[in-house]
Amino acid sequence: MNQESGTSNLILYTLGHSNHSVEALLELLRQNAIQGVVDVRSSPYSRHASQFNKEPLENRLTSEGLSYTFLGHALGGLPQDHRFYDGDGYVLYDRIAATSAFRQAMNVVLRQAAGTPTVLLCGEEDPSECHRRLMLGRVAQQQGYDVLHLRGDGRAQDEATIAEEERVRKTQGQLLLFAFENESWRSTRPVSRKRRPRSSSL
Repeated sequence: MNQESGTSNLILYTLGHSNHSVEALLELLRQNAIQGVVDVRSSPYSRHASQFNKEPLENRLTSEGLSYTFLGHALGGLPQDHRFYDGDGYVLYDRIAATSAFRQAMNVVLRQAAGTPTVLLCGEEDPSECHRRLMLGRVAQQQGYDVLHLRGDGRAQDEATIAEEERVRKTQGQLLLFAFENESWRSTRPVSRKRRPRSSSL
């Protein structure tokens, strides 16, 4: 633990591209000296932000001297296997995190982040309800990493800040006798039937 800053020496960044331009994304990466991008989207394609489709994004990042790794098959928030969903369509993060594929992929990420400034890339700009925070960030913290969420406006928010904003939003600023906790380690919202997998194939 770095006693002056109050943070560990191990940092993992996260970032959601939203519908920003690739140039805006690159500027955020430069501002934070990021050298490695790990794509954790289950499907690295978007009709609304095609500039972030896997192939053009990978080409642009590598042309800028950055590394790009796709691990959405193991670390994505919308797995194909129906066993990772409950009856209401919520994604069960504990089941995903228990798989060998997840553990191996997270080891790759954390080893890289230990030596190279690395960001987890997803689509949602706000990390509050994104799996990159709720699942991947949680595991990284358990392994001794500080997690910093890069926002589209240039801010870098730590977990304590995000958690406090979430508490205020859910309690409308009221002090509660008992702290709010999500007892189940799962997605905060169910996945629509159109996006839920129909089979157990990966």
